[in-house]
Amino acid sequence: MANMFPVSSVDTCRLLDAGAGVGALSCAFLDRWKAGDHCFQQVEATAYEIDDRLRAHLTDHLAGYAGVTPNVIAGDYIELTAKPDFDSPGYTHAILNPPYKKINTGSAHRLALRSVGIETVNLYSAFVALAVAQMAPGGQIVAIIPRSFCNGPYYKPFREFVLKRAAIRHIHLFNSRSTAFKDDEVLQENIIISLECGGDQKDVTITTSTDDSFSDIASHVHPFNRIVFEADPERFIHVPTSAEEGAIERSSVVCCSPEEVGVKISTGPVVGFRMRSQLREMPEPGTVPLLYPNHFSSNGLGIVWPGESRKKPSAILRNDETEKWLYPNGFYCLVRRFSSKEEKRRIVARVLDPNEIGDSPMVGLENYFNVFHDKKKGLQKELAYGLAIYLNSTAVDQQFRRFNGHTQVNATDLKLMKYPDRDTLINLGSWALQQNEITQESIDMKMEETL
Repeated sequence: MANMFPVSSVDTCRLLDAGAGVGALSCAFLDRWKAGDHCFQQVEATAYEIDDRLRAHLTDHLAGYAGVTPNVIAGDYIELTAKPDFDSPGYTHAILNPPYKKINTGSAHRLALRSVGIETVNLYSAFVALAVAQMAPGGQIVAIIPRSFCNGPYYKPFREFVLKRAAIRHIHLFNSRSTAFKDDEVLQENIIISLECGGDQKDVTITTSTDDSFSDIASHVHPFNRIVFEADPERFIHVPTSAEEGAIERSSVVCCSPEEVGVKISTGPVVGFRMRSQLREMPEPGTVPLLYPNHFSSNGLGIVWPGESRKKPSAILRNDETEKWLYPNGFYCLVRRFSSKEEKRRIVARVLDPNEIGDSPMVGLENYFNVFHDKKKGLQKELAYGLAIYLNSTAVDQQFRRFNGHTQVNATDLKLMKYPDRDTLINLGSWALQQNEITQESIDMKMEETL
């Protein structure tokens, strides 16, 4: 992180480390200065730390550098800085490993941030936004944070705030969450991002490594319009991991919203743990089929119901309490909502064929699904299969991973994706229905031909 700062010749460096802990990041930055990488005459180091047990170590560490004026501040960075009479200290550099915790809507933190024009939902994004607001023109920020801010509606105000005030210079992505932060049980995909406040947005350097050893680091430079698409109102931040454009980007065929295709996307309405008394392990009189992702077939595009040795129920009672949560039996494209970071595929889609669940008039679709439907009714058969072919393609999976660092596939993410037009999807579905066997290779070959 210290090496990601460009060489600076300002006379006095004003360094910010918010949530400094014992000062590991500040010390790394100061060590680089002492090694001659920067030409500062002096450093004013401001470090915020809320934990009483850590501050004594932090103070000792900063005091060990000649030419450094340390200012260790006890307390909550947000509470102490996010005030209506906010005045920027004009920091020239900031190095951050902020805390990760959701901010409740009506909390003191949320209200304090709002008073200075910052709307965000997590402490890490709040720390970064405040740091951006406190920087001098040309100020440099390097922060290690979850990648979750790159997409989704909740972080849109934060993305807009940062992109309006700063230029992205460098993003480093760890390809393996489990090895890079194995000692900390980190459950998110993390990046290191370098920002220049008030800078002109130019090309962006993207580096990747498997883990924190950086032994296999790879680097590419991309134009900014490959990082944030010009026509994207959501301002999603993409992290391409190769120099070449993906097949989806290059294709003029992929140009339609779900609405233009004529489909709706919703989260499965049956929340199993809230309806335990209504669930049954196997079908019985008075029940209708209930599907979970473990009913997905391991081969092909279909489902296996009720199956054997299932860990989840396969039926739900149909009565006045459950009726509003059920869908009419029909053809639906179902996408699994959860995966693990290291799985081969982030997006996994299957088709619910009504013939696979008998003659039941209704079906229960559990909350672990995203459901492609037609106003809560089934889709045209060929369209359902065409969507499954498209969503299961390697090209779509690679494109999705460029802007989504979650292991969760949200309905909102799928709604914001582009799709081939309805006729093209129907043609894909017709092709799928004529195949004796569907493999990943055959899907990708067909998609390459189509795109």
